[in-house]
Amino acid sequence: MNRGTILIIDDEIELRQLLKKLLILDGYKIFEAQDAISAWEVIEKEDLQVIIIDVKLPDASGIDLIPKIKEMYPFTEVIVITAYGTIKDGVQAIKLGAFDYITKGDEDNKIVPVVERAMEKAQMKSRIDQLEKKVGQKFNFTNITGQSLLLKEAIDIAKKVAETDTSVLIQGETGTGKELFAQSIHYASQRRTKPFVAINCSSFTKELLESEMFGYKAGAFTGANKNKKGLFEEANLGTLFLDEIAEMDISIQSKLLRVLETNSFIKSGDTKTTFVDVRIIAASNRNLEEEIKNGHFRSDLYYRIGVMKINLPSLRERKEDIPLLVNGFVNYYQVKLRKSIKKIDDEFLQRLIEYNFPGNIRELRNLIERAIILTNSNELKVTSLPSELFESRIGSNPIFKGIVNLEELEKEHILKVLDQSKGNKTKAAELLGIGLTTLYRKLQTYGIE
Repeated sequence: MNRGTILIIDDEIELRQLLKKLLILDGYKIFEAQDAISAWEVIEKEDLQVIIIDVKLPDASGIDLIPKIKEMYPFTEVIVITAYGTIKDGVQAIKLGAFDYITKGDEDNKIVPVVERAMEKAQMKSRIDQLEKKVGQKFNFTNITGQSLLLKEAIDIAKKVAETDTSVLIQGETGTGKELFAQSIHYASQRRTKPFVAINCSSFTKELLESEMFGYKAGAFTGANKNKKGLFEEANLGTLFLDEIAEMDISIQSKLLRVLETNSFIKSGDTKTTFVDVRIIAASNRNLEEEIKNGHFRSDLYYRIGVMKINLPSLRERKEDIPLLVNGFVNYYQVKLRKSIKKIDDEFLQRLIEYNFPGNIRELRNLIERAIILTNSNELKVTSLPSELFESRIGSNPIFKGIVNLEELEKEHILKVLDQSKGNKTKAAELLGIGLTTLYRKLQTYGIE
């Protein structure tokens, strides 16, 4: 089995042959080069994870080649060979990006571990990069995992609206993937090459949110020492994602409505109008029609941002997608956490399917990460899951007998998270995936002190 590919660059044939023999026995595929010119022919042709290079080559300095190698092949690790009297060259090589250095005459038990560590690092960096390209950097609808009918309906609407410039309102509980949908819509639109800017409206006070969104001129108020560009300007020609829009103060809602109607606004302290071309995608985990009835949200703004509405199902409404999501998260976190998971126990998966996930996909993701961290084997077992999943099995907890009251579920979940965070509300809000102001509002609603 090939453990990885290595290039040895050295003009001393005896040393090359010795290293080659040693590393082939360890399972590596080896290429050789006697100088920089022949080395580059191999480097440009082969997929190399590790390069072992001598400091002194007939046609170049091995140290001088390191920056070029690292620039062109950032995932390839370089190990430098130095003579006894040139240890300082090895130190200089590390400063330039080399993984480590070995000294001519080192014993096998010193050389092999250095090569193994370099190979492991190179392969890990490559796997993480590939994973990030699939999961974190390329936002498209193929990244949305699931086969349930409700999810497919939401994706179908999102794909159609992506082709337009229409404002979109994404509604769903916390943790259902509203920002991922917003990103997918943006990157499937004609604005894909322009900025995607996101802001959580619940994370700011009224004054700070207005400054963040619209910016201000120097001298507009005490502490405004220089001009500030707002997020509308940052997102110009692109998309602005307004998460938790229900938390936005009525006065800012009025200003937002004007931007939607005129594509312009006047920032604080300015006398000139700023014009922008921005698509708005808004999201809320609350019922905006109820917020309108209670006087907390403008109906005219609701009709402007809700031209096209996408309702995301909760995870308990699409339990058939849980196995797919689990496999995806396991594949991601075993690479990120440097673990090897070969098997997922049936009871482990069944317990997740039976659980009702108040925190939805975000909670599932956190549970998988936690389970991989805690497991001492290459199998995910039910013992790696937290106690609340045992307590909340359908039929074992009184709250799940008969009709499920979602408010009671939410209250119970908030109490558990507060207990877990030892009463630290900032930490609890972070664990719940909501803004601190949203948490305080919920505490007040449920009479939790």
